[in-house]
Formats: sequence, C-alpha cells, structure tokens
Amino acid sequence: MTRYEEVAAILRERIEHGIYRVGDRLPSIRAVCQELDVSISTAQEAYRQLMDVALIESRPKSGYFVLPSRVPSVLPSVSRPAQRPLDVSQWDQVLELVATQRDDNRLLLGRGVPNLEYETLRPLSKILAGLHRSTDLNGFNYDKLGGSPELRQQVARLAIASGCLLHPDDIMVTTGCQEALAIALRTLTQPGDVVAVDSPSFYGTMQILKANGLKALEIPTDPQTGISLEALELALEQWPIRAIQVTPTYNNPLGYTMPEARKRALFQLAQRFDVAIIEDDIYGDLSFALPRPRTVKSFDDDGRVMLCSGFSKTVGPGLRVGWLAPGRYRDQAMHMKYVSTGASATLPQLAVAEFVAKGHYERHLRFATRQYQRQRDIMISWVQRYFPESSGISYPQGSFLLWVELPAAVDCVRLNERLAQHAIHVAPGSLFSASGKFRQCLRLNYAFTLTSAIEDAVRTVGELAAEMVADARSHESCLIG
Repeated sequence: MTRYEEVAAILRERIEHGIYRVGDRLPSIRAVCQELDVSISTAQEAYRQLMDVALIESRPKSGYFVLPSRVPSVLPSVSRPAQRPLDVSQWDQVLELVATQRDDNRLLLGRGVPNLEYETLRPLSKILAGLHRSTDLNGFNYDKLGGSPELRQQVARLAIASGCLLHPDDIMVTTGCQEALAIALRTLTQPGDVVAVDSPSFYGTMQILKANGLKALEIPTDPQTGISLEALELALEQWPIRAIQVTPTYNNPLGYTMPEARKRALFQLAQRFDVAIIEDDIYGDLSFALPRPRTVKSFDDDGRVMLCSGFSKTVGPGLRVGWLAPGRYRDQAMHMKYVSTGASATLPQLAVAEFVAKGHYERHLRFATRQYQRQRDIMISWVQRYFPESSGISYPQGSFLLWVELPAAVDCVRLNERLAQHAIHVAPGSLFSASGKFRQCLRLNYAFTLTSAIEDAVRTVGELAAEMVADARSHESCLIG
C-alpha cells in the first residue's frame, strides 16, 4: 500500500467509526501533514481518493467535508420465486459464462474472480516455487483422503473468527468449494429430492442440483436480511425438503449478510424440522469490518450444518483448495470424496497452509478488503451515474460482487448479446435461478482495479440498457396510439 492509500484508509476508518460525522469539516491538508508526518502531495492525493468514492467533498475556501453515506437509494426487490420445486435449467448460459472466464478479447464485468495482482500474494508464489524446488518429493504423492494435516490445522484456527470451534479432524479438504458443495448435496440427497435454496442463488450450486436429479425450491429472499424464514417455514411444512442450501454471509449474487439473530433462527428452524443445512461461506473472510460475521455453523450443537468454504475467492481459484466441515455426516461425506476425486492435490494444500501459518493470509485479507470496499463505492457511483434511474443496487459489506436490478423492460440475456459487439460481457441474472427468473438483473465484479476502460464499459452497459427501456416505452406508445 502506498503512503497516500494508508492516509486515506486512516481517514476512511475515522469516518466509518463516527469520529468525523456527516457534515463535519475534516482536518486541513496542513493538519494532516503534521499529524501523520506526510507531504502535502500525499495528503492531497489521500483526500482525492476519498472524493473519488464520494465519501467527502471539497468546498472552495472552506475545506473538506464528510458526505452522506453512498448506500444506494434503491435496493433490489425482494425475490418472488415460484412456490413449488423446479427442475434446474440454464446450463447453456452457465457454459457460455464459464467459457468466457479466460477470454482476453472481452472485458468480463461479471466473473466471480478475486484480484490476483496484489503484491500481498507474492509470498504464496515464493512458497510454491520453494516446494517445487524441494528435493523432498512427498508433495508429488497422494495426500490423506481428508487432506493435509497442516492445512486442516490452519483452517481450524481460521474458523475461530467465524465462531466455530473445529478440530482438524472435523475438516476435510476438497478440490475447491464447488466440490465441497457437491459432496454435501450428494451426501444428503437422492435423485428426485427437494432442496430449498435462497433466490437468486449461486449458479454453480444450481447446476449440482441439476446434475444429481434434484429439484430446487427457491425461497423469497431479502437483499438486506437474506432468505425469508417465514416462507422457509411454510415450505418445510408443505414439501419434503431434504436440505437447505444457503450463502448467508456476503451472498453471491445478492450481497446480503443475514443478521446473527436470523442465522441462529435459521438453525433452530432446521432443528425443529430435522433437516440439514449446507452453508456456503466462501466469501466470509472478505469482510470490510472486523470481527467478521459468524457462520450458521457456529450455532450448530448437533452436527446438522455442513460448512463449505475454501480459498478460491480470497487467494486464488486456480489453486483449487476448498474444505468441508461435514458435522455428523463425516463418514458419508468421506465416501463421496473418495468416489469423486480421491485425495486433493498435495502441493497447493501445503503452500496455502504455509501461507496462512506465516501470517501472509491475514495481511492479504486486510489489504484486499480495503481495496474491495473502496472499489465497491466507485462501482456503485458509476452504476448510479450511468444506469437507468430506477435501477436497484445491492450494498454488500464484504466480497467483490454487485447485484443490479434494472427496469423490467431490460432483458440482460439480450443485453449481453448487444454487449458482445463492444467486447463486453456481464453475468445475466437468469443464471442464478432454476427457472431463468431475474432476466432484468445482472452481476458485476469490482475486484479488479477500476480503470477508465472499465468505467467506459459500465457506461456502455448503462447506455444499452437505457436504449432497451426507451424502445419498450416507444413500443407501448405505439400500441396505445
């Protein structure tokens, strides 16, 4: 982090903790220079950064003042999915999105990949290089089926921050969080079973349901508080639900984090109906504030929560290092692990374990989340500036994904087709539903450095969406006429 970024981070923290309140005048440039022992140019650049994300404003001859919060004035709507179990579709769209993940010819605004260019990841590269150079070839052998003991020990230590007291033997390493989710679902279900999911829901999980012949029962979900417990209770009374699958912390794609009391209530509801919970916590460590939120697993006193996570969204997806805490289902889950991939790759496990043990992981998280928070605010300001006025925007308190709900006249599948002419690609909302709902929604990624080229791309998305709205209005006027 540069010195001016450090100064900006200090001032941002003071604003967020209420030391400087909305409307307050901030210290002068000279005062900041004296207090923090920095140059005038450094202080000016720090203030410029805070103005870029609309945290402060400059008033001629008066100084710098704290602006009201940039929380979007319009949030996405509470979802209203079909009230019956459905077969999952959308595989063609998912395949298209996956195929674009490494497309160097297009600006990919919707992919779920973290920033892999931060200097805080360099120690991991050195660790991997050292392991490859080692004369000890154990890293090329099969590891234990449950995973490297060194990694499981570090995962158990990290889990304490989420309220979980796990023994290393409670954890099994998987080939990414996707495998953890697949193992959990195969452990709990048989073809034809019903799984309750939040709505919208991660398309990767939805495709696991499809591949295993399972039906998705989408539950109404609030963009701030998460899955409706009232609707879930009614669904549990009406349908033979075998499992509840949720991403309650920095949800992908909606961005919400369930309040702690609702997480506890979700667990108690599952207890009452004797049903398992599959909790996806892959984004949980990317919290903008400390302490990070507790998991539903932290309330689990009878082993019914299968906690899935990994390092794909915090460190790097190419490592394919995930993990599962299967609770009471450990034996069945271990069998599913054996028949799917067997032991996971050894070298990435050892590298991640050392990266965490030496403190590099925590340092990387601190740096990355500061950048992501700043870039969230920039992306929100661009969407507010360039998208149709009534668009709803999520406000995640962690992670790097934004959910935008455009006017009903916008079909984001068709919008993507138009964007292809500009070498731009977004993730249309229909990917995140069993039945292809949310066609007027899209997901954006703000992990990568937000350059002028990305701003231009966001502007193009907004302009084309506005054209679709105008075309729909013109068509309605012709019909009325």
